[in-house]
This record gives sequence, structure tokens and C-alpha cells, in this order.
Amino acid sequence: MYRTAPQGKRPRWWTELPLIAVVYGLYSAGRLLVRGDVQSAVDHGLAILDLEKTFRINFEHPLNRLFTEHASIGIPADFAYAALHYLLTPALLVWLFRRRPDHYRRMRTWLMISTLIGLIGFTLLPTCPPRLLDGSYGFVDTMHQYSQYGWWGGEASAPRGLGGLTNQYAAMPSLHVGWALWCGAVLWRHSRAAWARIAGIAYPLLITLVVMGTANHYFLDAAAGVGVMGVGYLLARPALRLTARIRDRFTGATDAETTGTPAIVSAGCETAAGTALPRTTVAGFPAGAGRPGAPERLREADASDQIPRQQARGEAGDDRADDAAAAAR
Repeated sequence: MYRTAPQGKRPRWWTELPLIAVVYGLYSAGRLLVRGDVQSAVDHGLAILDLEKTFRINFEHPLNRLFTEHASIGIPADFAYAALHYLLTPALLVWLFRRRPDHYRRMRTWLMISTLIGLIGFTLLPTCPPRLLDGSYGFVDTMHQYSQYGWWGGEASAPRGLGGLTNQYAAMPSLHVGWALWCGAVLWRHSRAAWARIAGIAYPLLITLVVMGTANHYFLDAAAGVGVMGVGYLLARPALRLTARIRDRFTGATDAETTGTPAIVSAGCETAAGTALPRTTVAGFPAGAGRPGAPERLREADASDQIPRQQARGEAGDDRADDAAAAAR
């Protein structure tokens, strides 16, 4: 049975680009506008560090020492922190749009909702990253230490001279880790290559080590980034259903238009029993004639199929007249 194609299944780039631009603009503007008080950000950072020390999960300390003592590890880590976050994520969005359109909307919605939740975290809990704490706490800013090797300065991953365009106290949650987890999910679930699936597992783990080793985030920042992505994942389906209802209300679309309906060939008309014509071949013989087991001729009509014929007035007289003429001859 044929089905009509679902309406609006494939996303359109001219609607997706403005939507992504608006969400990213809100994210960037929010990070700039909600800078918070520096002292409260430092207090929040120290509270997180004390909590980690209590449970002995302050993994950023040994990692930061490793990155600062070995440039062969610290420099690539700085490049990864400054670049991959902004390159791989949009690249995978484009790949989903072109190669996996059936899954694009849900994955895009998941990423956007999680990003906006992260913005709420930056607003409610401005946090000083480890690299901006007093030196007595034992952290070194590796991006400042190796700044001569890259385009960044001493203010997060922003290019030199543009540090004022970023909020350095937006550490909780770590969206570097959150977006890396999203990228890993895309590679694992929607790629068929074995190397891509392996990268889907390795990439979030690598970024988690990078953000702690470069002293840009605490371990709990990374854990919060994972939690934010989990909440965003759970909200993605309800958000899509809600937007579909809103769109249908404004466009007047019906369920039959969006979900597909069986194609009705007879337009609702029924064929009476016994009136269907047999299929014939090109030569005009009934279909199946001549094949083994096929009937040689159509079924003869029985008496029940015949309709009694009423004799027309005058027919009996005509018959008698014809008989008399024949006898005279």
C-alpha cells in the first residue's frame, strides 16, 4: 500500500541557519552580559575546589602539573581547547544536516537546549576557573605559558586583544565537555565507520582531560557539563513535539498530512460483486490462459446469474406470423 511522503521531513538550510545563529548569539551575549561579581566568582571556585578536596576528586591538580612540565603535552592540549570546540561541533551539525536529515532535528534541538541550560548556569553560578585563582593554590595557566605558540593570549581561548569579548568566569558547567559529549554521541550513533565510533568515545574523554589539565575547569565543572547534556537530551523530544503542535496550529496542517495516509485508488467507490472484468493479455485472452493449472475458459454463468428477460409486447404475434409465412412457402 502506497503512503504519501511526510510533509516537511527534510530540514531547510534557510530556516536552520537563522535559528542556530539566534541561539548562538544568545549564548555569546549572555556570557558577556552576565559577568557577575569577581569576588563571588572566586568564592564559588574555591567552594568547588574545597568540595573536590574533601572527596579527593581534585584531578585537575596532577593533570595541570603534567601539562605545565611537558610542553609536548601542554601545547597540543591548548590547541585542542582553543580550536576543536568551535570547529568539530558545527562540522558535525553540517554533516548531520546533509547525510542524516532524519536525525538532524533531534540532535540539533538537544545541542541547543543544553547550551541554553548552560547559559543559565553561567548566570546563576559565575565561577572562577582554576587558572585565575591565586598562585598559592598551585595552578598554572598553560594557555598563558604557551601563548607564543598559538593565537590566544592570557584570557581564555580568545585571540590576542579580544579577551574582553569573552566571560572568563563562565566555568560552571563546562560546555567544552558538554559539546564534546554531543559530538561523541553523533559519531557513535550515526557514523558507520569503526574509526569514527572509536573517536566518538575518545573525544569526550580527551576534552575532559584537556579542560582540567589546562586549568580552565574543575572536575565538577566537567561533571556538570555531562549533567546538562543529559537534561537537554531528555527535553529534546518534548520540545520537538511542542514546536510541531505550534507549527501545525499556525499552518493548519492535519495529522494525515504529516504522518502519511494510505493512497485510495478507487476514491472511496466500491465495486459490485460479479462486475469486475477479468484481466486479459495483449492478445485478448484471459490472463493466465495457457499456463499450467490455469483455467481454460472463464466460468460459465449459471442460472442464478441470469436476469429473467421480459417478453416485449408484440413479440409473440410476430413469431406466429413468421411461422405462417414459412408454411405457405
